[in-house]
Amino acid sequence: MAELTELVEHRPRTVLAAFLAVHALVWTALPALLYYNLPLDVIEAMTYGREWQLGYDKLPPLPWFLGEIAYRLTGLDASLYALSQAAVIVAFIAVWMTARPLVGAAGALAALLIIDGMHYFNLSAVKLNHNVVEMPLWALAGFAFHAGLRDGRLRHWILLGVALGLAWWAKYFVVILAAPLALFLLFDPEARRRLAAPGPWIAAIVTIVVAAPNLYWLWQHGSQPFGYAEARAAAPSGVLDHLTHPLEFAGGQGFFLLPALLIAAPLVWPPAKPAPGPRADVFDRRIVTLLAFGPALTLFAFSLVTGRATNAMWGFPLWLFLGLWIVLFAPAALDRARLLRIGLIWAVVFLIFVAAFCADYLVLPHFDHRYRAAFFPGDRLSEAITQRFADATGKKPPYIIGSMWDGGNVAHYTNERPQPRVLVDGMPDRAPWIDLADLRKRGAIVVWTEGDPHVLPPQLAAAAAGAQIGVPFDLPYHRGDGVVHVGWAILPPQTGN
Repeated sequence: MAELTELVEHRPRTVLAAFLAVHALVWTALPALLYYNLPLDVIEAMTYGREWQLGYDKLPPLPWFLGEIAYRLTGLDASLYALSQAAVIVAFIAVWMTARPLVGAAGALAALLIIDGMHYFNLSAVKLNHNVVEMPLWALAGFAFHAGLRDGRLRHWILLGVALGLAWWAKYFVVILAAPLALFLLFDPEARRRLAAPGPWIAAIVTIVVAAPNLYWLWQHGSQPFGYAEARAAAPSGVLDHLTHPLEFAGGQGFFLLPALLIAAPLVWPPAKPAPGPRADVFDRRIVTLLAFGPALTLFAFSLVTGRATNAMWGFPLWLFLGLWIVLFAPAALDRARLLRIGLIWAVVFLIFVAAFCADYLVLPHFDHRYRAAFFPGDRLSEAITQRFADATGKKPPYIIGSMWDGGNVAHYTNERPQPRVLVDGMPDRAPWIDLADLRKRGAIVVWTEGDPHVLPPQLAAAAAGAQIGVPFDLPYHRGDGVVHVGWAILPPQTGN
């Protein structure tokens, strides 16, 4: 046990690197080995990312840009799982940098092990999406905010602005972080003194400058993405929702925190004499408390006041600094025995998460017959659809009309370059970069896997007038006994083109 603590304190970067390597390797390898098909969020990234728009109808584009870059560089689906883990690793490093000056290397390691007990950082982080990409930016913002308040260096305030600006590009949800940070600057007596210096104001300016292109796009295109967010936060149906919705949020997050709290238990039990004076002072403790609970309380208050529902997955970035807060306020010193117990409990929780992931994709499909997007035959669907268009026209399809899932799979798994463009749901508003005149001129293939495969869905038919319906066909899932019933139609190229 003595060697463990000494190793952490004397070679902290080695220990941190080992932890990060294990985490990244495992949670990159598992989906790469067990997923036959990219998840919906990643298919969406592949569909939207290559269009390089400043804004989209649902969410800001940074995660989709990053996914497109990773895939173009490697051509491997596994690179997208690795990119998700890179985001988690950067978040962990930012938390470590915040924690180490306050609780030492051993305490910083314990803080990371504690938060790694939440599914947000492992089971749910294998899918590249906006929740995953916002985590490192929130963590960097937290690090920079604490450092800026403590030492006032301009570089930290600039980093805060860059992190918040990029977080806006990742997910508009960043306002849940920015609001408590701003309120802390206004109402904390010691933090307020920094407002007399240029640092916080420079951070605000940098934030606006970094976010400006997307803000301009929103000004040009209206509030379409906020309509998506509003739909996710369902409006209250009665006065009681002002109480039930925030309580549902708190209960769900509390449940997700249970493994993390179990890992942290050795800091409380068995009881011990109070720890010696911490490196952190009272101001540090207030800042860490803000970072640990401010965004969650802001979201709780939002739900309480508006009565709107919340989404459990919004918890991804909320608890980044919870482990640090627990270590900082622990009643007992983090001695060798407690650190070892924290490490052992984390290892057990880690293995349980790994076992659960493996069971979900290797064992349970034989019993529950539940739909799993990871088994969808996207590659076979793409091959079959593109071949049918080629047989009918002598060309590969330049456009696909279909849902995000169906059209996105066909476009992603085709071997053709450039990949066909997707008119999502047959709605020009969802893909305004597509020239409908060019689509009609060059032709398109329509694909759907829900409803009657013999009947062209009305929503898709509106964008494909004159499409010729083909003979439906079935495709088996890659694993399990599921079958996809595929309907398709061809909108032939205009004669002479």
